[in-house]
Amino acid sequence: MFADKVEINVQAGKGGDGRLSFRREKYRAMGGPDGGDGGRGGSVIFVADHNLNSLAAFRKQKLIKAEDGQIGGTNRSHGKSGDNIIVKVPMGTQIFEGENLLADLTENEQSQVIAKGGRGGFGNAHFTSSTRQAPRAVEVGEPGEHRNLVLEMKMVADVGLVGLPNAGKSTLLSVITSAKPEIADYPFTTIIPNLGVVYWREDSFLVADIPGLIEGASEGKGLGDDFLRHIERTAVIIHLVDSNSNDVAGDFKTILQELKSYTIDLSDKPQIVALSKADLLPDEELYKPLIKQLKSAGAKDVLLMSSSAHKGLDKLLDKAAKLVGIEREKRKTFREEEERVIIDEASQPELWRIEKVGSHYEVKGEKIEGFARRTNWNQDESVDRFRDILRKTGVAKQLEKEGAQKGDRVVIAGFDIEW
Repeated sequence: MFADKVEINVQAGKGGDGRLSFRREKYRAMGGPDGGDGGRGGSVIFVADHNLNSLAAFRKQKLIKAEDGQIGGTNRSHGKSGDNIIVKVPMGTQIFEGENLLADLTENEQSQVIAKGGRGGFGNAHFTSSTRQAPRAVEVGEPGEHRNLVLEMKMVADVGLVGLPNAGKSTLLSVITSAKPEIADYPFTTIIPNLGVVYWREDSFLVADIPGLIEGASEGKGLGDDFLRHIERTAVIIHLVDSNSNDVAGDFKTILQELKSYTIDLSDKPQIVALSKADLLPDEELYKPLIKQLKSAGAKDVLLMSSSAHKGLDKLLDKAAKLVGIEREKRKTFREEEERVIIDEASQPELWRIEKVGSHYEVKGEKIEGFARRTNWNQDESVDRFRDILRKTGVAKQLEKEGAQKGDRVVIAGFDIEW
């Protein structure tokens, strides 16, 4: 089964709790604190794999979970960290959380951490000081990140073959590459995009055979806009028009309108228009009226070609290779310009901030929320330590400036604290 859009949940591992432990020695009932820190939870990492061509495996696997970290040990030993889980997806997979694009995996072995494992909690040995000889405070491990994701695969190809059903796209792909798509003389033979590599002269480029489009495809009719998305990434479009059609101009306009009507206007891409199956008439002169009709409909240049007769393919591939080279150079320049962008440190998120929400106060900030999540709220000494952190970081002082009074409700990372 072909699948190019699926919804899944990922859960990173929880960090291990810190250990509450005191050293046991001969003739000493209670030695010093030696509770170790918990291990970090495993993360969920997505990796692009060129051997995959579908997201179908995720149809049944709706939850992907990494391993939790283990509790800290005695003798200050660190708990074992949870194993990361590697999720392999096809090249061209985009990973969304809501409207936010988290990753766009376009190259083989390109990877991205999508859900980070929780940090392990400190054991009581961590809190030893000159004034605290026998601390009983420990931290709990942070929960791992949980994300609801949409995976969407868009083929990464240099050239996309488009046209009405049965225009000859699959035949062309089979002739110019080693791909073996299903071919038959009826519409919608191709129900999944096929890929093939063209090795031509000194060049090579990837070609995608996009399933046949019909009028209204951009609105989901026929095979729908599920396949139009695969044209988004192509640098060049080869638009095949069946020379046996009764209305070549109408066929051309139909596909062009669907490219324009898609969410992103795809009609501006470099386009080669070719009259396919041009081997049935004995004289090329007989095709001139069809070429004239296509040019009147907006085609700038029209090539005659026949895949089965290997006619016009040299000219077609020469032109495709030239356009692909131009587009690759444009993309290379764009990437180089992106790499020059300097991230201004002043634009980084602040350490923490306070917001008044109705009758309570909310303290937000990655680090301060992390401390809250690792606090053992069932242990007085651990809670006292967190309150001490609020004082040392200046949060407590700022809360007072904002008007917080004794008994007011303060919320940090979802935990309620009575001020």
